[in-house]
Amino acid sequence: MDTRFLGIAELAEVPPVAVVVDVMRAFTVAAWVFAQGAEKIVLAESLDEALKLKASHPDWAALKDGPPAPGFDMVNSPGLLRSADLGGRTVVQKTTAGTVGALAVKEASLVLCASFVVAEATARLLRTHGRDSVTFVVTGEDGKADEDLACAQYIARRATETGADAADFLRRAGESRAAAELAEGMRQGVHPDDVALCLELDRFPFAMVATVEDSLMILRPCAVLPG
Repeated sequence: MDTRFLGIAELAEVPPVAVVVDVMRAFTVAAWVFAQGAEKIVLAESLDEALKLKASHPDWAALKDGPPAPGFDMVNSPGLLRSADLGGRTVVQKTTAGTVGALAVKEASLVLCASFVVAEATARLLRTHGRDSVTFVVTGEDGKADEDLACAQYIARRATETGADAADFLRRAGESRAAAELAEGMRQGVHPDDVALCLELDRFPFAMVATVEDSLMILRPCAVLPG
């Protein structure tokens, strides 16, 4: 499998297959949203769009980075989402990097959103589809976030080597700047367990596939059979 690892700004053209990686915390949070029962996630382009979507769909919930804010129901923290009941709901998500990266490749034929908690299911989906060329979008720190790059490299390896060891990749993510900022309370809207939850390998058995539906980019879980 031919792989490329690019930051959002380096995407000169739309790739045929894109895996958009945001470990800390957008796509760890997205997986938790589905685990808490949500039907789908709408990836919003801006905070204003997120609020407008919620205003026109009062039963939807809205989620953002940073501290709580009027109109938003949740913040981008897996630790704070563990007690949420999202059964059957639609969640609108807007984050600094993850949602931006997904929207940047929305025209790709296959868009997967990923983190360590769905790494194996994502790799299996790539294997199942027999993709020859995959672009991994490293969303954090202008493409330099080591937790995202480590996760992307691990998924790429798992897609071709089913016995690949995750230890070094998880170590890199745990030693990343993002992990330190979360652990040291330098970011807002954080739970003390967030870093540990972001480093839980293969917690969930599904991949996450994003498609454009009625001009909105919709993320849904996709069950992937072992093998």
